Amino acid sequence: MTGFPGGGPHPALAGRSVLTLMEFPPDAVDAVLRTAAALKAIPRHRWPRLLDGRAVALIFERPSTRTRVSFEVALTHLGAHAVVLAGRDMQMGRGESVQDTALVLSRMVDAIVLRTGAHEIIEELDRYATIPVVNSLTYAHHPCQALADALTLRERFGDLRGLRVAYLGDGNNCCVSLMVVAALTGMHVTAACPDGYLPPPDMVAWAERVGAPAGGGARVVPDPREAAAGARALYTDTWVSMGDEETAARRIADLEPYRVDEALLEAAAPDAVVMHPLPAHHGEEVGAGVLYGPRSAVWDEAENRVHVQAALLAHLLAER
Repeated sequence: MTGFPGGGPHPALAGRSVLTLMEFPPDAVDAVLRTAAALKAIPRHRWPRLLDGRAVALIFERPSTRTRVSFEVALTHLGAHAVVLAGRDMQMGRGESVQDTALVLSRMVDAIVLRTGAHEIIEELDRYATIPVVNSLTYAHHPCQALADALTLRERFGDLRGLRVAYLGDGNNCCVSLMVVAALTGMHVTAACPDGYLPPPDMVAWAERVGAPAGGGARVVPDPREAAAGARALYTDTWVSMGDEETAARRIADLEPYRVDEALLEAAAPDAVVMHPLPAHHGEEVGAGVLYGPRSAVWDEAENRVHVQAALLAHLLAER
């Protein structure tokens, strides 16, 4: 394909679904990041219309700010039409099966982007769809966020191989996807999490095994200062997600020692940055001083959702 930013589309990605990023060979992640960087270097109104005439369903069963806006902006500037659907707008929200939804949408649009809860829902959607399905968040994985994280770190530090990243707090979907993208790009993630908030051991083992050949991997420790020591990035996420409201007080008390603030940042490398997928709760998982300070990469990270998602869809919907 001529005019494809960052090189041609990756042959392993055309027509594929993205549920976890674990489906990707490492060079495919690199291809998406190169395309994203190339798109970012072009004013959006001058982007090549790589998806001209395409339609993509964006299904949001959970509230969204960054994900919805970034996908809509990305699709618009690539020439595609975004069909935005809230759960309440769809028959699936009134009992229509995931299978029937997948079969119908496969006849009408070119790809489906789904933000939902249980990961099994998107797996079922992908099982019956005949078009690419993209995970824009489940309880288990958040691959699009992880791609934005990787692009942000590459902008800051260049080569990702051997880069040390500390994750602090709840070992949730963002922690898991950070470990996955780290393994595929050669980064090493040390997650500091208390008992009861650990990432799944099988995911940590996968990231350690897959990342090792490129100098990356993952491990979990209980001490936040041990994780932060010498790290080039400190990454955290909200402690109280949607659905956790009833246990909010206990979660905040359990996770309080893992707050990313000026004191913890002092334990990191001198050029370390702070990262957060947002929304942030000031004074809980992150201090306002570091969130808005000169070492914050949070706003670049949010903007980069546009570029990586545009790049991802361009590769998935490339002509084969």
